[in-house]
Amino acid sequence: MSEDPKPLTPQGVECRDNIVYGTGGGRELHADLYLPSEPVAARVPAVVYVHGGAWRGGDRAQFSRHAIVMAQRDVAGLCISYRFSGDAHYPAAVEDANCAVRFLRAFAEDLGVDAARLGMAGGSAGGHLAAMVATTCGTARLEGTGGHGDYSSDVQALVGFNPVLDVRGMAQHPAVVEFLGGTPREVGQAVYEDASPIRHVDQHTPPTLLLHGTADTTVPYEQSERFCEAVRAAGRHAELFTAEGAEHAFFNTDPWFGPTLERMSEFFLKWLGPAAQ
Repeated sequence: MSEDPKPLTPQGVECRDNIVYGTGGGRELHADLYLPSEPVAARVPAVVYVHGGAWRGGDRAQFSRHAIVMAQRDVAGLCISYRFSGDAHYPAAVEDANCAVRFLRAFAEDLGVDAARLGMAGGSAGGHLAAMVATTCGTARLEGTGGHGDYSSDVQALVGFNPVLDVRGMAQHPAVVEFLGGTPREVGQAVYEDASPIRHVDQHTPPTLLLHGTADTTVPYEQSERFCEAVRAAGRHAELFTAEGAEHAFFNTDPWFGPTLERMSEFFLKWLGPAAQ
C-alpha cells in the first residue's frame, strides 16, 4: 500500500508528531498523537491505530484522518509505526503494538487519557496486529521489552478494517511467510496457530467491529465472518459491516471512507464512552 499523505491538523485538535512511544530491537518506535486541544471535563478515551502494508511497509499516516475526526469527538488517537517483517519477524510487530497500549496507560494522567477506556483499530496487516493485541489479553510472551512493562496492554474495544484474522489459510502468501519467518514446514505449524487472532478468541475478547468488502481478494471476507461468529460463540459482542462488492482497502477511498469512519466512530463512542464504564 502506498504512503498516505498526512492531512493538516484542524482547529480543535492537537497533534504531537513523531513522539517516541517505546523501543523495538534496540531502536526507537515512533507515533503521532492526536488529542482534543480544548480542555474537556473528564479524561478522554484513546485508540491505537495500526496501519496496513503487508507487515513490510506502509505509513502511520494511513489513519491520520480517522484519528483527527475522533479527536474532534474527544477520543485521543495514537497512530503508530512498528517493526516491519524485513527487520524482525513475528511477534516483533505484535510486541510493538502492545507497547503502544502500555504507553498510553503509562502517560494517561499527563495526556488526559482514561486508562480504563482504550481501543485498537487497524487495517489489513494492521488489523491483524490490532486483533492480536485485543485477543491475547496481555499474554506475557507477546509483550516484549519495549517499555512501560508495569502497565497492562488490555484494550476495551477492537475495530478491524479488512483484517487478517487467520494466517493458517494464507500460508502461501509471500507477505505472510515473510512476516512469520518461513512456511509452516520451516517454522512449524504452531507459529501459524499462535499468529492467528481467531485462535485466541475467548470470553475476554473485547467488543469487536469488523468492516470488510465482499470482493476482497487479498484477505477473504469469510475471515471476518468466522471471527465474528467465534466472538459471539464466546459470549462476547461482535458486529460486521459488510461492503458489498468492495475490494481490499476499500475504507480508504470514496464511497466507503465516510460511512466506515462513521461506523467506527459510533462503535468506539458506544463502547469507550462514559456510558460504557
